[in-house]
Amino acid sequence: MSDSLDRLYQAVIAAKDLDPSVSRTARLYQQGPEKMAKKLAEEAIEVVIDAVNRKPDAVIRESADLLYNLTVLWAAAGVRPEQVWAEMSRRERMMGIAEKLPKSPKSISKGVKSRASADGRRPIAALEDRIRKVI
Repeated sequence: MSDSLDRLYQAVIAAKDLDPSVSRTARLYQQGPEKMAKKLAEEAIEVVIDAVNRKPDAVIRESADLLYNLTVLWAAAGVRPEQVWAEMSRRERMMGIAEKLPKSPKSISKGVKSRASADGRRPIAALEDRIRKVI
């Protein structure tokens, strides 16, 4: 997956200076970060609506659009995919892959007990809980 987003990122960088009349990416760059952010938000909302309406094929299509627009915004903000992957790795080490970091640093130290394995990673919480129920 990250390989596909890395390739998409490189394509976005290559397309940003093309003719805006033929390149959606160049047009977004020409319109600026506000328009990029608006397009990203619109795609996110479409994913949510399709998910709530239980339309998996539409969720797939809109998710691809969401990732495209996210990648355009990353590029415009000077954020490289490998920086995002590094942050995801950091979070996995702290909280486990299936968890989102709390907004407050206090909640990390107070409310979260480390269950790190020998390799330093926490188990996937959702799977661990299901396994306990089966056993």
